[in-house]
Amino acid sequence: MRRRYTHTALLAATLGAALCAQPPAGAAQETPVAKQPTVKSQAEGQAIMAMFQAPDPDSRIKAAKELIEKFADTEFKATALHFIAVSYQQKNDIDNMIVYAEQTLQADPNHYMAMLMLANAIAQRTREFDLDREEKLARVEKYVRTAQELIQKAPRPNPQVTEEQWEAAKRDMNSQALETLALAALARKNYDEAIAKFKASIETAVNQDPATFVRLGATYNKAGKYDEAIAVLDKVMNDPNAHPQIRQVAQAERARALQAKGAAAPPAPPTPQPKP
Repeated sequence: MRRRYTHTALLAATLGAALCAQPPAGAAQETPVAKQPTVKSQAEGQAIMAMFQAPDPDSRIKAAKELIEKFADTEFKATALHFIAVSYQQKNDIDNMIVYAEQTLQADPNHYMAMLMLANAIAQRTREFDLDREEKLARVEKYVRTAQELIQKAPRPNPQVTEEQWEAAKRDMNSQALETLALAALARKNYDEAIAKFKASIETAVNQDPATFVRLGATYNKAGKYDEAIAVLDKVMNDPNAHPQIRQVAQAERARALQAKGAAAPPAPPTPQPKP
């Protein structure tokens, strides 16, 4: 049930492809647009487009690595490293995802999407009894705070992205940040805070993730709030857009809530026997 950052990954691919395009002639820009990286040669441009147009994670990783190796001074280095990190995440190879997200930050210390990826991965891997739990969670919270500050003032990545698209993307990234803080609260067994952050994540998102609802339902279970858990999990099970695997997890968590609710209910009073 690991979150895939689907919206962020697709956004990165869309924005990356548009970096090679020129802004529409005479288009008025209402908000700032980030400085666009420069393609220094035809060969580099072909390598960049091969990365943007790669049809699957493995071919994207290969193309991005070739770009970095062949053009060491490319201004697309951080983009390529982020593409590799996202591709490893899609392959569920979180160890390599972390390696390349960290390299992305080395290439671009203000890469907020890489910060969110790292924060979420660390939060999900942190356990209650880890000896370095607080050190890990402090790193998570620092990444999240920094990313949120950068996202708030971030310019549009390129002229092809409309204001409405960019505001929606920023909301979804802030939603991811809030979910990561909820995971950090879970590692501390602070269920009330985790519930509040999961709910805020859902309310903030433009593209709501059914997996977040499942995590909220599971947290309600941990907090002993079984009716709330059942209500949230019912929404997932009735969502036609939820992946079958997500609905399956929701169903199992709902059954757990029903079982725990039954065990927690006081025994029914004995039925009075008729007098002889």
